[in-house]
Amino acid sequence: MKQAVANSKTKVNTKPFYNSVIPNDWETPVFGSIFTFLKTFSFSREQLTNVKTKDEVRNIHYGDIHATFENEILDLEIEKTIPYLLDGIIEHAKFEDDSFPSLKDGDLLIADASEDYEGVCDCVELKNVKGAKLISGLHTFAARTTEDKVALGFRTYTLKHEQVVRELRRIATGTSVYGISKTNLEKVRIPLPTLPEQKAIAKLLSTADATIHTTEKLIAQKEIRKKWLMQQLLTGKKRLKGFENTKWKIQPLENYIKPIIREVPKPSNPYLGIGLRSHGKGTFLKHDEQPEKNSMDKFYVVRPNDLIVNITFAWEQAIAIVRPEDDGALASHRFPTYTFIEEKGHADFFRFYILQPRMKFMLEMISPGGAGRNRVMSKSDFIKLEFLLPEYKEQKAIAQVLQAADKETSILKLKAEKLREKKKGLMQQLLTGKIRVK
Repeated sequence: MKQAVANSKTKVNTKPFYNSVIPNDWETPVFGSIFTFLKTFSFSREQLTNVKTKDEVRNIHYGDIHATFENEILDLEIEKTIPYLLDGIIEHAKFEDDSFPSLKDGDLLIADASEDYEGVCDCVELKNVKGAKLISGLHTFAARTTEDKVALGFRTYTLKHEQVVRELRRIATGTSVYGISKTNLEKVRIPLPTLPEQKAIAKLLSTADATIHTTEKLIAQKEIRKKWLMQQLLTGKKRLKGFENTKWKIQPLENYIKPIIREVPKPSNPYLGIGLRSHGKGTFLKHDEQPEKNSMDKFYVVRPNDLIVNITFAWEQAIAIVRPEDDGALASHRFPTYTFIEEKGHADFFRFYILQPRMKFMLEMISPGGAGRNRVMSKSDFIKLEFLLPEYKEQKAIAQVLQAADKETSILKLKAEKLREKKKGLMQQLLTGKIRVK
């Protein structure tokens, strides 16, 4: 890797770029002069019907970009199982290339909505699409350019420069959900090295990606084993030693959890708020530096091991157990919180149980309404949901087995995260021109 780059201390002519500088031989066009937006399939999967189509159609929406794709390049040859297969499409929106153009190699998929600033304009560049019919879905932008403007493999990095990221977050609008319009994205300036340097940077970063993918493959194998264990243990198909003769019972959640309200006045100083990621991806913390602009007057404190749900995105499995690092964070009324009844519900057991497909199905059932943010979960129905569950001691034993499997995966995930951080550091050095590729 050292042989592939020039000495980082080599002095080069520079020019201003936002609050930094870039090499003088790089261009700084606006995004809209380089990329053209494609029409996107702006419907949720729940609106799809079983209309017969000649070819299978795949769809990626904003939740996939935020929650699933860890790397900047989405290589379908490697991640074959990730895009979702659709049996049909909206009846009044017949799939045709001119109406909803199929995506191809080099196209950018950009999330136009995020529940936190870190996810604003998350994007991936498609690779190895080949003959698949792949379309851009709910809350996404699809952008296309040509190889004489931006090299394949480099396109996602046009939005990854640290100053570009800051600008995207600065112009993002919203309160609980943040987004950027196509009009505003078109005006954002991007740094463009010469085409040969773009290709060299892309090749160098792809080498880092290959190392990350190797680790991710090991993680995937561990995850498959853990998923099997969860499916067996959390349904009672596999019983642990000492519990073979105890029976599971169908009981409502109110037998295991109870609502907890820790109301506090609206903060006058900056504070940490808690948010929930969809697809069972857990909690995150967000800074609110201007609480005076928040329209809510009441907030609620969360504590470790609370069960918390986002009533707006419950249908997308936005449910989690509060982490130790979330202690004292503030939630809005959209995040009802529950504590576990002593000797009845075990937090570590439910940490795994709430991720089951059955839980997602039940949350969908009690979240009526249209697509997206119009689907609001009923809090009164939530506490009444019934599940087949073991007694407290068996919950604890199951949790210990699954936590051991989790630990193995966590070690590998930590390794992968360190590799990503190393790549991120190299990426910023390359994208700012502090390191020039030979």
